Amino acid sequence: MPLAQITMMEGRSKEKKANLVREVTDAMSRTLDAPKERIRVVIYEVPSEHWGIGGETADTLGQQHNQ
Repeated sequence: MPLAQITMMEGRSKEKKANLVREVTDAMSRTLDAPKERIRVVIYEVPSEHWGIGGETADTLGQQHNQ
């Protein structure tokens, strides 16, 4: 059972996350020649105050992460 784990800053819409799961599943299915029903995708969302960039937290830097 192939498993993809994706870590990203929180804040994206349910629709964007659903599209991500669908696209990752399709890519893994094609690449690994695995049935889609066997593929698992887990998204870990991290608050921007817990995401460090260059020694600063993303919320301190005012990073836009919804793109």
